[in-house]
Amino acid sequence: MRCPFCVHNDTQVKDSRPTEDNSAIRRRRYCPNCGARFTTFERVQLRELMVLKRTGQREPFDREKLLRSMRIALRKRPVEEDRVDRVVNGIVRRLESSGESEIKVDNIGELIMEALATLDQVAYVRFASVYRNFREAKDFEDFITGELSEDDD
Repeated sequence: MRCPFCVHNDTQVKDSRPTEDNSAIRRRRYCPNCGARFTTFERVQLRELMVLKRTGQREPFDREKLLRSMRIALRKRPVEEDRVDRVVNGIVRRLESSGESEIKVDNIGELIMEALATLDQVAYVRFASVYRNFREAKDFEDFITGELSEDDD
């Protein structure tokens, strides 16, 4: 593993242990070249997923990008980081076990919306405002009233 600080190619593993939800291995590493310590996570990847963008462009699925999107929506909200990690792991497992090697970006967006709706309503609306491209306050009002009327059904 390459050191992220000095880019030295030979680092040493000092400690390995499973994460709390047993979805990854957490490794503490040490660089003998610069003395830096850092952590890496090793996860099982069931299949190589490609994301089909709205433009028709394809790119490899990036778990960190999904996690970053959720963290932005959840910024300054009272949701524990381990809950977010568990939700992201669940979304990734659903995508990997879907049987599809290409996933439309809209499917990923809907899974994130579904997850945020259960985690935090404010984050759910924040994400929806970007994902659905809200342009004015009326768009928020229409979305919220639409969601409330669906809950009544």
